[in-house]
Amino acid sequence: MEMLDQNPITPFGRRPLSLSTVKMQRDIRECPHGKPVHKWQVFRNICQARTSLPVSDRALAVLNALLSFHPDTVLTAGAGDLVVFPSNRLLALRAHGMAASTLRRHLAGLVDRGLILRRDSPNGKRYARKTTSGDIEQAFGFDLGPIVARADEFAALAEAAIARRQTLTVLRERMTLVRRDIAKMIATGVEQG
Repeated sequence: MEMLDQNPITPFGRRPLSLSTVKMQRDIRECPHGKPVHKWQVFRNICQARTSLPVSDRALAVLNALLSFHPDTVLTAGAGDLVVFPSNRLLALRAHGMAASTLRRHLAGLVDRGLILRRDSPNGKRYARKTTSGDIEQAFGFDLGPIVARADEFAALAEAAIARRQTLTVLRERMTLVRRDIAKMIATGVEQG
């Protein structure tokens, strides 16, 4: 009997299946097969655009830790190796000693924001099943596929965030100059009578 090539999308335990998870799963399937992205460049883009997403700095620390568990720098759409499966202990260690409850909260936030997907095993644990040759046949853990599928979106958001910050800087400079000019004009007017 041939097994179905199916990635689980329903969460383990009492967590409900959300429509955003179903949408993200569809976006991953529709992403051009073989599309490569540099994981650290995408991460920098997410950091730049964090207020637009919105993602906290602690959630970014967790995402950074998750990305560090993937051995390659380039993530490829459609590749079977986009699932990382670290234990909470190792993940907390790479997230600078984050407490377990905080770690779980930020992992849930990353899932809610569509940055990662959970690939839960039947018993809720994270692990990889390997073939006799040592290749990973199926992995249960956190799928980094959304990062690949949304890489262009993150780049556009980062570009917009940088442009907003630059515009704000220019406006602040102008306001400072105008305030200074007004203050000195008033002082000159009072002095000169």
